[in-house]
Amino acid sequence: MGRTRGGFSARSALRRVATMVVTGVVVGAGLTVATPAAQAADFYTPPASFSKEPGSIIRSQPSPLLLQIPGIKNQWPGTATRIMYTSSYQDGKPAAVTGTVVEPTAPWRGKGARPTVVLGPGTVGQGDQCAGSKLMSFPLAIDPLKPSIAVNYTALEMNLMLLNGVRVVITDYIGLGTPGIHTYVNRRESGAAMLDAARAALHVAKAKKDAPVAFSGYSQGGGAAASAAEMASTYAPDLNVKATYAGAPPADLGKVIDRIDGSFIVGGIGYAINGLTARYPALKPILDSETTANGRQVLQRVATQCIGDTALSFGFQRTTQWTRTGESLSKVIARHPEAQKVVDEQRIGKLKPNAPVLLEGSFNDDVIPYGQVRTLRDDWRAQGANVRMIHDGTPPIFPGLVVNHALPLLGTLLPSANFLLSELNS
Repeated sequence: MGRTRGGFSARSALRRVATMVVTGVVVGAGLTVATPAAQAADFYTPPASFSKEPGSIIRSQPSPLLLQIPGIKNQWPGTATRIMYTSSYQDGKPAAVTGTVVEPTAPWRGKGARPTVVLGPGTVGQGDQCAGSKLMSFPLAIDPLKPSIAVNYTALEMNLMLLNGVRVVITDYIGLGTPGIHTYVNRRESGAAMLDAARAALHVAKAKKDAPVAFSGYSQGGGAAASAAEMASTYAPDLNVKATYAGAPPADLGKVIDRIDGSFIVGGIGYAINGLTARYPALKPILDSETTANGRQVLQRVATQCIGDTALSFGFQRTTQWTRTGESLSKVIARHPEAQKVVDEQRIGKLKPNAPVLLEGSFNDDVIPYGQVRTLRDDWRAQGANVRMIHDGTPPIFPGLVVNHALPLLGTLLPSANFLLSELNS
């Protein structure tokens, strides 16, 4: 890949990150895994009143990273702060959202002020224990009472940015960690959480409002990043957005539901249904009439689970097992115009991004169909947006086991990092 104009090579940085991760695994093998109860749960309960200004900091506290010793300043790869900040619900009302800002120890060697990259995590689950900000000091937490295993897998991309001197902020999204249901793939709320996380990070760092900002994410995070990219000019015109990387974004939920149905993570459909029902009450009577007792139990259980719990509980089921008629969920949605309208409203691609975008789509992705990523590219280009796309050709490997969704994430780590670093230094 060569060296970026910012002065660091993403490839050499990746080697350093890998060493840190391996060291963490070795050291961590001798540690007792922390439970969510030890994570200062009161932090996640919003105060009775807070600032309605998007991006405002409601509260904050230090948050040590993996292998760091609490209380010692300027440790590698950066100084983390857990934050609660103001974003907004779908109807525009203020929402309290949590996340983590990390100020890098490494200097920014590129042009201008230190940039900020907002990372949108991929699917981690719908239970509050799954929030990434609860898992920064160790990427695994076990709650034996549920039981549940929560995993934070943002470390590789986060550390790549930090080692290049880029500030990072990771959002937990609306309703993950904080009260209320996590609205998962809600286009409006995911995009707002990303954009307001950028504002919050600039506040924490006391940076100028026009400091460079970029968005990045894969899978659910890719959808959140893509939504932020196209909402930026209207929702957050104050931000100086320079670039977005959106890997495997679920831009068209109707097509994603068909692909994920019957896979190892079919329960992710339950996350989407729960989140959408919370914002569109008209869906509830449809669900009540169309789902079986078993189907309703699935939806209730996944609302408190992390993705690993959900996969082990319901992996490879089909939504035909959840409906009264034995039809797939996609067919049920098609029979109800109100439900189809809700799904259509989550479609990404109707607005124009105001900065360059890099998309990734894999021909054999067994979770996110390649075709709907390509359609997103075409929709944005038709509006005059600057959009490039990586086409991953990993051959089919145990289809439905999500291998073909996970491998491209690793394969595009360097190209996406180099794209963001280059644009941030332009």
